[in-house]
Amino acid sequence: MNLSKKINRRQWLLRIQQIGIIAVGVCLSPLTVFAKKEEADSAIKEITGGAPIGDGRVTLVIPPLVENGNLVVLNVSVDSPMTANNYVKVIHVIAEGNPLPHIFAAYLSPRSGTANITTRVRLADSQRVWAIAQMSDGSFWQGYAETLVTLSACTEMV
Repeated sequence: MNLSKKINRRQWLLRIQQIGIIAVGVCLSPLTVFAKKEEADSAIKEITGGAPIGDGRVTLVIPPLVENGNLVVLNVSVDSPMTANNYVKVIHVIAEGNPLPHIFAAYLSPRSGTANITTRVRLADSQRVWAIAQMSDGSFWQGYAETLVTLSACTEMV
């Protein structure tokens, strides 16, 4: 094997560095890091199985302006009597701007007492966040809130 052109160590390291910069730029570009609305819609269809979703009964509260997306307080409440015949089974939270749009699911039962959840989440960008409640009768209800995030979180690939 005859190499007509030899590369010295410094040139080789420079090329590796250039390739690394390009790879990091591609991986962290906004097109690949943040989910798109279509991905959020797909996650919702996966949750509901294509069943219709009613508006109302679900209240999602997020501050309209968030200084830091690393700790965003989120409250979801669902209007339900929480009896053995009529209760909230699951509350799903979807954020279209996060790398993975399905943020979490909270499973409830009639013994939960109320369908009210308060937690903290990470939000990658200013976006619309949905809360979808699945009731014991199989119906789905949704509510949403919009928030403006000034310092984003979730900017790395998961």
